[in-house]
Amino acid sequence: MAEAGPGTRKFRLAVDKLTPHLMEAFEQLDELSEKVSLPLPLLELVRLRVSQINGCAYCVDSHNTDAREAEIPERHIAALPVWRAAPFFSERERAALELAEALTNMNNAPVTDEQWRSAAEHFSKVELAELTWTVSVITVWNQIAGGARPWLIS
Repeated sequence: MAEAGPGTRKFRLAVDKLTPHLMEAFEQLDELSEKVSLPLPLLELVRLRVSQINGCAYCVDSHNTDAREAEIPERHIAALPVWRAAPFFSERERAALELAEALTNMNNAPVTDEQWRSAAEHFSKVELAELTWTVSVITVWNQIAGGARPWLIS
């Protein structure tokens, strides 16, 4: 792989350049997935947690910044990997994180009826659909960025 110069991106595989029609379509889906009723801080917590689970360092870095810009308290960001043990997450945040983790970890076990019921105590059906889309979209970004590693070299 060629070395990148200052201020350029270094990709393992430039999926955006090699398949621009697919990247454009996915970016449109990403933009549409932002048009939801759920508050941005909750969405950013979910995106950051899913990125942590999926092991995408680029996305974790990016969503740490996004979480701070969404004014998520620093202690929430720091404790996100251990949110179950941290007493300061709200019940709604806990329900969103539980569902996000269940959807992300479907390779280990299917999402249970109990997990859906628990989430439904805090979210409407539309909000549950929005959470599902949020998890799905960030998971695809994790796979693209985790594989291509688009780090900004400076």
